[in-house]
This record gives sequence, C-alpha cells and structure tokens, in this order.
Amino acid sequence: MSNSRSDGSSGRTDPLRPSDHADAAAPAADGITQPALGVVGWLRWAWRQLTSMRTALVLLLMLAVAAIPGSIVPQRSADPNGVSQFRVDNPDLFPILDGMQLFDVYTSAWFSAIYILLFISLIGCVIPRTKHHWQALRARPPRTPVRLARLDDHAEVVVPVAAGDDAVVAAGRAVDLAQAQLKRAGYRVERYDRGDVASVSAERGYLRETGNLVFHGALVGVLIAVGIGGGLTYTGQTVITEGSSFVNSPGLGYTSFNPGRFVDTGALPPYTVTLDSFDVTYTPLGEQGQGQAGDFAAHVTVQEPGEQPEEGSIRVNHPLGVAGERLYLMGNGYAPSITVRNPDGEVVYREDVEFLPQDANMTSLGVVKVPDGLAQQVGLVGFFYPSAANLATGAISSAFGDLLNPLLTLDVYVGDLGIDDGTPRNVYALDTGDMTQLTGRAIDVDSIELAPGQTSDLPDGLGTITFEDATQQGAPEAVKRYVSLSVHRDVGAPWVLGFAVLALAGLLAALFVPRRRMWVKATPTGGALHIEYAGLARGEDPAIATAVAQLAREHGEALAGAGAGAGAGAGAGAGAGAGADREGRPGDPASETPPKVD
Repeated sequence: MSNSRSDGSSGRTDPLRPSDHADAAAPAADGITQPALGVVGWLRWAWRQLTSMRTALVLLLMLAVAAIPGSIVPQRSADPNGVSQFRVDNPDLFPILDGMQLFDVYTSAWFSAIYILLFISLIGCVIPRTKHHWQALRARPPRTPVRLARLDDHAEVVVPVAAGDDAVVAAGRAVDLAQAQLKRAGYRVERYDRGDVASVSAERGYLRETGNLVFHGALVGVLIAVGIGGGLTYTGQTVITEGSSFVNSPGLGYTSFNPGRFVDTGALPPYTVTLDSFDVTYTPLGEQGQGQAGDFAAHVTVQEPGEQPEEGSIRVNHPLGVAGERLYLMGNGYAPSITVRNPDGEVVYREDVEFLPQDANMTSLGVVKVPDGLAQQVGLVGFFYPSAANLATGAISSAFGDLLNPLLTLDVYVGDLGIDDGTPRNVYALDTGDMTQLTGRAIDVDSIELAPGQTSDLPDGLGTITFEDATQQGAPEAVKRYVSLSVHRDVGAPWVLGFAVLALAGLLAALFVPRRRMWVKATPTGGALHIEYAGLARGEDPAIATAVAQLAREHGEALAGAGAGAGAGAGAGAGAGAGADREGRPGDPASETPPKVD
C-alpha cells in the first residue's frame, strides 16, 4: 500500500497519510456510506442497551426514586381512610394526583414499567455472564508465560542440585512440590512442562464472579418474590373490644381489607379471635416518667374449625401467628358501653363505642349516632377521661392513662345524620352541618357528665342515656378496652428474606474474594535450578505481592525439607522477593511485547 495520498482538491500529496484516508474537511466526491441497521439491527442495539449493567443500575435508581411518592402520599392499598381524608382536605389537588396514580404507586403503570424493565435488564445481564462463567470454570488455567520476570509481582531463586541428581528430574520434583502446595491453597492447577523446563499454572478466585452472579440472580429472585408475593398477599384491619370476637371474613370481621390481585377472598382460612383482656402497665404516680405506658398485651383465644381453642398474647412487635397469617397489635383505647332508651324505657341503642385517644393520658374522643327509635335522629360527641381532673380554667382533662376516675362527657345534637341517602360516613366523626346542638359550651348549656353506672336524661325529653358499668357484664374493669389489629398474610416474605440473604452472601464473596493467577517455573541451569514465582491479580488485590512472597518462602522450605539444597537458596539468585527488579532487567528489552496472560 502506498504511503502517500493525492488530495483531489489541490492535487498535493501528503506522505504521512495512507492512500485510503478520508479527510472530513474535504470528503471524496462519492462520500462515505454507512451501513443501514434496519429493524433487526435497531432491535439488537436496543437489547444491548437495555441489558447493560449501566442501564440496570439506572433502572434500580429510578425504582428507588419512583417509590418515594408511596411514602409521602397515602396509598389505597394500605391507608384507604387516609386517601378519603386527603380528598376531603385537598379537593382541587386530589384529581390531579389521582390521575397520576400517586395513590396507587406500586400498581401504577409507570412504576410497573420500571419494575418490568429492571427485571428484563437483570435477566439479560445475568444469563450471558452465567454462560461465560460456566465456560471459564471448565477451562484449564492459562499457559505459563514465557517471561515471568516481566510481571510486576515476581520472585526468583537459584537452588543447587544435589550431586549425582539429574537437573531435569529435580526441576520436575520442585514443580511437583509447588503444585501440591498450590492445591492445598485452593488453586486449580495445570502442568505445562516444555522440554527441560517444568512449570505449573494455578488460578483461584472464581468464587468472586460466582458471588457476583449470585448477587444479581438473587436480585431477580427478590423481584419475582415481590411481584408474585404481592399478588397473593392481603392485609386487613379490625377492631375488637374486650369480650368480642373477630371472624376472618372480609364481609364480617374487617373494618378495611386490601387483597392482592390473585387473592380469593372467599377462601380465607376460617378462624375466630376473641379478646379476653387487654393489659397495660403504667409508671406509677410519683415516679420518674409517671403515667407512661409500658408493656401492652392483648390476651386472646383463637378458635379454628375442628381444633381446640388456644390462648395467646399479641404484643407490640410480637405478632401472633394464626393459620398462616400474622396478627399485629396496632393500637388500643377505651370503649365505654353506652345504652340509649326512648321515653318509654325501650332500648334503642346499645354499643361498646370505641373512643380514639387524643393524648398520652388517653383523653379520648368518640361519636354516638342514634338514627332510629327516638323522636329525632340524635348524634352525640363525647370525651372520655380515664382519670378525670379539673384544670384551673374549669375544663376537664385526664391526668393518667389508667382508670382512676373515669368520666364521660357528651354534647347532644339533633337533626339529619346524613346516612339516609346511603353515603358512606366516617363512624368516628359527626357532620353537624344539618344538626342542632342541644348541649355544650358553644350554647352555654352544660354537657352531660356520666360516671360508670350512671344514667342521665337527654334534652327535650328525647329519652335517657346510660354509661354502663362493664364489670356487671363480666369485663375485668368498669370500662372496656379495645385493640386495633392488623391481619397480614405475605406469601412472598420468606422468599424475599431468603433471596436477600443469598444476595448478601454473594455480595460479600464478590467484594472480598481475590481473583489470582500464580505460576511456578523451574529451569535447569548447569548444576542448579532457576526457580521463578509470579502472580497476577484480576482486579484490585493489594495482597498479591505478599502472596507471591509467601509462595516462594513456603516452596523454599518444602525444597529444603525434601533435601534439595537446604540453605542454598538463601541469598542466592537475583531479585529474590516479590516485585524486585521490576524495570531494566538484562535481556528484557523494552521494545518486546509483554506476554498475554489473560
């Protein structure tokens, strides 16, 4: 090929450019035509981009960022009441966020797209690497380089051969000792003898790549377990009052129920849970931290079909397992037993009403709705004080969380409760927009105050209301307690845990297992053996020099023990020590190409 080129534009010849050089500033008349990729080519390019590790990392970061709204905005699957309240508080913003699927983040189209792409990307990364790794595991260690001295981590020693011993045979025995030594150290070894020169090639550290593949494969397993397990998982919330029972049926026992898309709600395991008692320990008055609640324990009885009843306890962070489900203690409070009678003394309402705690001393707020049986619909907003005490302002507050001086105060409203049109209403709130207040500070009429066992008349002759003493109903205290339970069944949780542990083990192996290749070569030189040791690290391995030095030392000790010239190697030879004489070796011209060892 000519070393000159004719420039078509000026006719000049440039001797420093090849004849087929194309100048971008002055293209040839016919130009440069690039091959068209076509549909298959573009698909292949897209697949390679998707299955690159860089893309997988970007998708993993995007998945983490996409999950953030799920922890900020209430989710329908976990907090349906919170979504309803958000809609009431933000009527203008709610349709926008709902259109973006921010109340269903984990089942949204955009989150699912990221999830599926990450899943495909990881699989596309793992499968080819697994195939290549399997081939590498079955391959022989590489041949011993011709010039071991050119490797950075290198040591050599000259050992005299015993009188009457053949140098070639001695070289083979020396390499045999090195081979056994490397095998004991966990290396895969292969002999590469050539003429009079004996050598052994060894490598180890494939566990590093195995751990890397296990880590990424476990991530795929986590994604599968989360995806499939999420469809088979369901959660529900229920409230149980002392003496009452919960039935594991979406239509009977749950206040809210959130099933996965593959859950058959008609095939839930049948069982009932009865709350026998709820115990709370408080720091006594007069001690540091008085009034603070300590241990919470819900004592329950579980009944499964065909089985004997079993007693159990549910504590905070100590759920109770029942029929493959786990029952978690989420909250507690007081449930005063309230009875309302009409003027004729007939009972028109009798319930254990759950009051919601408002402070650490269990001052609680509750609502009673009496839609039928009285002259008008009646709503009552009440406060319950477990240990009532009068403040300087005349207001009442609870001074302690336990039942020392229980008191119930009620404000009475009459009018439309807003439930006749079938619109769902919050049972813990009373809409007083279409109602008239009959008692309370707002109209300067004293609220109704009741202690357990007391009865009071309702205004305008509507009837009477009684705060029942629960001990007369068999309860352990005058006021019943209630607990809020979360029922959770997660089929994928054990699998997620298993894959997470597997991923951690793989990551540790990928981080801390060094990948190394070691060589030992013995060359007869007259009446002595020129023994070389060298190592090559695959990746970062700051201990490779130490490993080569240790190999040389232990091999020298083995040679001495075998009678191959004890002490002959001490100080003999050039460059004894890892990494010694790395530059300017005689007979190692800089112009020579280094041996390819990988």
